[in-house]
Amino acid sequence: LNPWDVMLCVSGTAIACENALVVAIICYSPALRTPMFVLVGSLATADLLAGLGLILNFVFQYVIRSETVSLLTVGFLVASFAASVSSLLAITVDRYLSLYNALTYYSERTVLCIHTMLAGAWGVSLCLGLLPVLGWNCLHDHATCSVVRPLTKSNVTLLSASFFLIFLIMLHLYIEICKIVCRHAHQIALQQHFLTASHYVATKKGVSTLAIILGTFGASWLPFAIYCVVGDPEYPSVYTYATLLPATYNSMINPIIYAYRNQEIQRSMWVLFCGCFQAKVSLRSRSPSDV
Repeated sequence: LNPWDVMLCVSGTAIACENALVVAIICYSPALRTPMFVLVGSLATADLLAGLGLILNFVFQYVIRSETVSLLTVGFLVASFAASVSSLLAITVDRYLSLYNALTYYSERTVLCIHTMLAGAWGVSLCLGLLPVLGWNCLHDHATCSVVRPLTKSNVTLLSASFFLIFLIMLHLYIEICKIVCRHAHQIALQQHFLTASHYVATKKGVSTLAIILGTFGASWLPFAIYCVVGDPEYPSVYTYATLLPATYNSMINPIIYAYRNQEIQRSMWVLFCGCFQAKVSLRSRSPSDV
Protein backbone atom coordinates (compact mmCIF):
# COMPACT_ATOMS: atom_id res chain seq x y z
CA LEU A 1 0.00 0.00 0.00
CA ASN A 2 1.60 3.23 -1.22
CA PRO A 3 1.50 5.86 1.56
CA TRP A 4 1.25 8.61 -1.06
CA ASP A 5 -1.94 7.03 -2.40
CA VAL A 6 -3.28 6.87 1.15
CA MET A 7 -2.55 10.58 1.64
CA LEU A 8 -4.28 11.41 -1.65
CA CYS A 9 -7.31 9.38 -0.55
CA VAL A 10 -7.39 11.13 2.84
CA SER A 11 -7.07 14.47 1.05
CA GLY A 12 -9.92 13.51 -1.26
CA THR A 13 -12.11 12.56 1.69
CA ALA A 14 -11.50 15.91 3.40
CA ILE A 15 -12.14 17.76 0.13
CA ALA A 16 -15.41 15.89 -0.49
CA CYS A 17 -16.73 16.51 3.05
CA GLU A 18 -15.86 20.22 3.07
CA ASN A 19 -17.37 20.95 -0.32
CA ALA A 20 -20.42 18.73 0.17
CA LEU A 21 -21.32 20.96 3.12
CA VAL A 22 -20.97 24.09 0.97
CA VAL A 23 -23.17 22.61 -1.78
CA ALA A 24 -25.78 21.57 0.81
CA ILE A 25 -25.85 25.06 2.37
CA ILE A 26 -26.26 26.80 -0.99
CA CYS A 27 -28.99 24.37 -2.09
CA TYR A 28 -30.74 24.66 1.30
CA SER A 29 -30.84 28.46 1.40
CA PRO A 30 -33.16 30.03 -1.21
CA ALA A 31 -31.60 33.45 -0.59
CA LEU A 32 -28.20 32.24 -1.84
CA ARG A 33 -29.15 32.45 -5.50
CA THR A 34 -27.15 35.51 -6.53
CA PRO A 35 -24.38 35.33 -9.17
CA MET A 36 -21.68 35.20 -6.51
CA PHE A 37 -23.15 32.12 -4.83
CA VAL A 38 -23.84 30.45 -8.16
CA LEU A 39 -20.11 30.71 -8.84
CA VAL A 40 -19.18 29.52 -5.35
CA GLY A 41 -21.58 26.60 -5.84
CA SER A 42 -19.91 25.74 -9.13
CA LEU A 43 -16.49 25.79 -7.46
CA ALA A 44 -17.71 23.65 -4.55
CA THR A 45 -19.33 21.15 -6.93
CA ALA A 46 -16.15 20.84 -8.98
CA ASP A 47 -14.02 20.36 -5.86
CA LEU A 48 -16.53 17.86 -4.47
CA LEU A 49 -16.25 15.81 -7.66
CA ALA A 50 -12.45 16.07 -7.50
CA GLY A 51 -12.49 14.74 -3.94
CA LEU A 52 -14.75 11.85 -4.94
CA GLY A 53 -12.44 11.19 -7.90
CA LEU A 54 -9.42 10.86 -5.61
CA ILE A 55 -11.33 8.39 -3.44
CA LEU A 56 -12.49 6.36 -6.44
CA ASN A 57 -8.97 6.37 -7.88
CA PHE A 58 -7.66 4.83 -4.64
CA VAL A 59 -10.43 2.21 -4.53
CA PHE A 60 -10.09 1.18 -8.16
CA GLN A 61 -6.29 1.17 -7.98
CA TYR A 62 -6.23 -1.39 -5.16
CA VAL A 63 -9.55 -3.20 -5.61
CA ILE A 64 -10.44 -3.20 -9.30
CA ARG A 65 -7.41 -3.18 -11.59
CA SER A 66 -8.58 -2.33 -15.09
CA GLU A 67 -7.21 -0.14 -17.88
CA THR A 68 -10.71 1.03 -18.76
CA VAL A 69 -11.51 1.96 -15.17
CA SER A 70 -8.13 3.70 -14.87
CA LEU A 71 -8.87 5.83 -17.94
CA LEU A 72 -12.33 6.72 -16.68
CA THR A 73 -10.99 7.70 -13.26
CA VAL A 74 -8.17 9.82 -14.70
CA GLY A 75 -10.59 11.50 -17.11
CA PHE A 76 -12.99 12.20 -14.23
CA LEU A 77 -10.17 13.77 -12.18
CA VAL A 78 -8.96 15.88 -15.11
CA ALA A 79 -12.47 17.17 -15.78
CA SER A 80 -13.12 17.90 -12.09
CA PHE A 81 -9.88 19.77 -11.41
CA ALA A 82 -10.21 21.63 -14.72
CA ALA A 83 -13.73 22.71 -13.69
CA SER A 84 -12.36 23.82 -10.31
CA VAL A 85 -9.65 25.99 -11.87
CA SER A 86 -12.11 27.35 -14.45
CA SER A 87 -14.59 28.24 -11.70
CA LEU A 88 -11.83 30.14 -9.90
CA LEU A 89 -11.24 32.11 -13.09
CA ALA A 90 -14.98 32.80 -13.39
CA ILE A 91 -15.05 34.07 -9.79
CA THR A 92 -12.11 36.37 -10.54
CA VAL A 93 -13.85 37.73 -13.65
CA ASP A 94 -17.03 38.25 -11.63
CA ARG A 95 -15.16 40.17 -8.93
CA TYR A 96 -13.57 42.37 -11.55
CA LEU A 97 -16.93 43.07 -13.24
CA SER A 98 -18.59 43.84 -9.89
CA LEU A 99 -16.07 46.65 -9.41
CA TYR A 100 -15.61 47.81 -12.99
CA ASN A 101 -19.37 47.85 -13.74
CA ALA A 102 -20.68 48.41 -10.21
CA LEU A 103 -23.79 50.30 -11.34
CA THR A 104 -25.02 47.57 -13.70
CA TYR A 105 -23.72 44.54 -11.82
CA TYR A 106 -27.12 43.53 -10.38
CA SER A 107 -28.88 43.02 -13.69
CA GLU A 108 -30.18 40.22 -15.88
CA ARG A 109 -27.21 40.73 -18.18
CA THR A 110 -24.84 39.83 -15.35
CA VAL A 111 -26.78 36.64 -14.59
CA LEU A 112 -26.66 35.66 -18.27
CA CYS A 113 -22.92 36.39 -18.38
CA ILE A 114 -22.31 34.23 -15.29
CA HIS A 115 -24.30 31.31 -16.67
CA THR A 116 -22.53 31.59 -20.02
CA MET A 117 -19.12 31.59 -18.33
CA LEU A 118 -20.01 28.54 -16.26
CA ALA A 119 -21.45 26.66 -19.23
CA GLY A 120 -18.25 27.33 -21.18
CA ALA A 121 -16.02 26.38 -18.24
CA TRP A 122 -17.78 23.09 -17.60
CA GLY A 123 -18.00 22.31 -21.31
CA VAL A 124 -14.27 22.80 -21.84
CA SER A 125 -13.49 20.83 -18.66
CA LEU A 126 -15.65 17.93 -19.82
CA CYS A 127 -13.86 17.90 -23.18
CA LEU A 128 -10.46 17.85 -21.45
CA GLY A 129 -11.60 14.94 -19.31
CA LEU A 130 -12.84 12.99 -22.31
CA LEU A 131 -9.57 13.29 -24.26
CA PRO A 132 -7.74 10.41 -22.51
CA VAL A 133 -10.89 8.27 -22.57
CA LEU A 134 -11.33 8.79 -26.30
CA GLY A 135 -7.79 7.68 -27.10
CA TRP A 136 -5.31 10.38 -26.11
CA ASN A 137 -3.46 8.09 -23.71
CA CYS A 138 -0.27 6.04 -23.59
CA LEU A 139 -1.65 2.61 -22.74
CA HIS A 140 -0.45 1.19 -26.05
CA ASP A 141 2.63 3.39 -26.51
CA HIS A 142 4.58 3.75 -23.28
CA ALA A 143 7.17 5.94 -24.97
CA THR A 144 4.65 8.79 -25.07
CA CYS A 145 3.75 8.53 -21.36
CA SER A 146 4.05 11.56 -19.13
CA VAL A 147 4.75 11.81 -15.42
CA VAL A 148 1.01 11.23 -14.94
CA ARG A 149 0.19 7.87 -16.45
CA PRO A 150 -1.79 7.10 -18.57
CA LEU A 151 -1.78 10.69 -19.88
CA THR A 152 0.57 11.44 -22.76
CA LYS A 153 3.25 14.14 -22.68
CA SER A 154 1.31 16.24 -25.20
CA ASN A 155 -1.84 15.93 -23.10
CA VAL A 156 -0.25 17.15 -19.86
CA THR A 157 1.53 19.89 -21.82
CA LEU A 158 -1.86 21.10 -23.05
CA LEU A 159 -3.26 21.00 -19.51
CA SER A 160 -0.23 22.83 -18.09
CA ALA A 161 -0.36 25.48 -20.83
CA SER A 162 -4.07 26.01 -20.10
CA PHE A 163 -3.28 26.43 -16.41
CA PHE A 164 -0.49 28.94 -17.08
CA LEU A 165 -2.85 30.95 -19.29
CA ILE A 166 -5.59 30.96 -16.62
CA PHE A 167 -3.06 31.92 -13.94
CA LEU A 168 -1.79 34.86 -16.00
CA ILE A 169 -5.35 36.05 -16.67
CA MET A 170 -6.18 35.84 -12.96
CA LEU A 171 -2.96 37.68 -12.09
CA HIS A 172 -3.82 40.47 -14.54
CA LEU A 173 -7.40 40.76 -13.26
CA TYR A 174 -6.34 40.84 -9.61
CA ILE A 175 -3.82 43.58 -10.38
CA GLU A 176 -6.64 45.55 -12.02
CA ILE A 177 -8.88 44.87 -9.01
CA CYS A 178 -6.17 46.20 -6.69
CA LYS A 179 -5.89 49.34 -8.82
CA ILE A 180 -9.66 49.91 -8.69
CA VAL A 181 -9.77 49.34 -4.92
CA CYS A 182 -6.92 51.77 -4.33
CA ARG A 183 -8.49 54.33 -6.67
CA HIS A 184 -11.83 54.09 -4.88
CA ALA A 185 -10.14 54.56 -1.50
CA HIS A 186 -8.29 57.59 -2.84
CA GLN A 187 -11.51 59.12 -4.23
CA ILE A 188 -13.25 58.64 -0.89
CA ALA A 189 -10.31 60.26 0.84
CA LEU A 190 -10.46 63.28 -1.50
CA GLN A 191 -14.17 63.68 -0.85
CA GLN A 192 -13.53 63.71 2.87
CA HIS A 193 -10.41 65.86 2.41
CA PHE A 194 -8.14 63.43 4.21
CA LEU A 195 -7.18 59.77 4.27
CA THR A 196 -8.45 58.19 7.47
CA ALA A 197 -6.81 55.23 9.16
CA SER A 198 -9.87 53.08 8.44
CA HIS A 199 -9.56 53.71 4.70
CA TYR A 200 -5.90 52.74 4.78
CA VAL A 201 -6.59 49.60 6.81
CA ALA A 202 -9.51 48.55 4.59
CA THR A 203 -7.47 49.05 1.41
CA LYS A 204 -4.49 47.19 2.84
CA LYS A 205 -6.73 44.35 4.00
CA GLY A 206 -8.39 44.06 0.59
CA VAL A 207 -5.09 43.97 -1.29
CA SER A 208 -3.63 41.49 1.21
CA THR A 209 -6.64 39.19 0.83
CA LEU A 210 -6.31 39.22 -2.96
CA ALA A 211 -2.60 38.43 -2.63
CA ILE A 212 -3.39 35.50 -0.33
CA ILE A 213 -6.01 34.16 -2.75
CA LEU A 214 -3.72 34.30 -5.77
CA GLY A 215 -0.67 33.17 -3.78
CA THR A 216 -2.49 30.11 -2.45
CA PHE A 217 -3.70 29.20 -5.92
CA GLY A 218 -0.24 29.60 -7.45
CA ALA A 219 1.60 27.81 -4.64
CA SER A 220 -0.80 24.86 -4.93
CA TRP A 221 -0.79 24.33 -8.67
CA LEU A 222 2.38 25.87 -10.12
CA PRO A 223 4.82 23.15 -8.89
CA PHE A 224 2.70 20.38 -10.41
CA ALA A 225 2.09 22.27 -13.67
CA ILE A 226 5.80 23.01 -14.08
CA TYR A 227 6.82 19.44 -13.24
CA CYS A 228 4.36 18.09 -15.83
CA VAL A 229 6.25 20.06 -18.49
CA VAL A 230 9.85 19.48 -17.40
CA GLY A 231 9.48 16.08 -15.71
CA ASP A 232 10.38 12.77 -17.31
CA PRO A 233 8.38 9.54 -16.79
CA GLU A 234 11.64 7.82 -15.82
CA TYR A 235 11.96 10.06 -12.76
CA PRO A 236 10.92 8.52 -9.40
CA SER A 237 7.15 8.64 -8.91
CA VAL A 238 7.69 10.37 -5.56
CA TYR A 239 8.30 13.61 -7.49
CA THR A 240 4.87 13.36 -9.09
CA TYR A 241 3.19 12.64 -5.78
CA ALA A 242 5.09 15.43 -4.00
CA THR A 243 3.81 18.02 -6.50
CA LEU A 244 0.33 16.55 -6.99
CA LEU A 245 -0.56 16.40 -3.30
CA PRO A 246 -0.20 20.20 -2.73
CA ALA A 247 -2.35 20.75 -5.84
CA THR A 248 -5.18 18.84 -4.17
CA TYR A 249 -4.87 21.09 -1.11
CA ASN A 250 -6.17 23.97 -3.22
CA SER A 251 -9.56 22.24 -3.38
CA MET A 252 -9.36 21.84 0.40
CA ILE A 253 -8.62 25.54 0.93
CA ASN A 254 -11.18 26.88 -1.57
CA PRO A 255 -14.24 26.38 0.71
CA ILE A 256 -12.49 28.27 3.49
CA ILE A 257 -11.57 31.22 1.26
CA TYR A 258 -14.71 31.50 -0.85
CA ALA A 259 -17.49 30.06 1.35
CA TYR A 260 -16.92 29.71 5.08
CA ARG A 261 -15.61 33.28 5.45
CA ASN A 262 -18.86 34.67 4.02
CA GLN A 263 -21.24 35.91 6.71
CA GLU A 264 -24.37 34.81 4.86
CA ILE A 265 -23.09 31.26 4.46
CA GLN A 266 -22.10 31.25 8.13
CA ARG A 267 -25.63 32.37 9.03
CA SER A 268 -27.16 29.69 6.83
CA MET A 269 -24.85 27.10 8.36
CA TRP A 270 -26.12 27.93 11.84
CA VAL A 271 -29.71 27.62 10.67
CA LEU A 272 -29.00 24.34 8.87
CA PHE A 273 -27.26 22.63 11.79
CA CYS A 274 -28.30 24.38 14.97
CA GLY A 275 -31.51 26.26 14.33
CA CYS A 276 -30.30 28.63 17.03
CA PHE A 277 -31.88 31.69 15.53
CA GLN A 278 -34.01 32.80 12.63
CA ALA A 279 -31.57 33.96 9.97
CA LYS A 280 -32.47 37.14 8.18
CA VAL A 281 -30.55 36.49 5.02
CA SER A 282 -30.66 39.44 2.67
CA LEU A 283 -32.10 38.74 -0.75
CA ARG A 284 -29.30 40.80 -2.19
CA SER A 285 -25.93 39.47 -1.10
CA ARG A 286 -22.80 41.43 -0.67
CA SER A 287 -20.82 42.18 -3.76
CA PRO A 288 -18.23 39.55 -4.70
CA SER A 289 -15.68 42.32 -4.46
CA ASP A 290 -16.13 42.37 -0.68
CA VAL A 291 -12.90 40.60 0.17
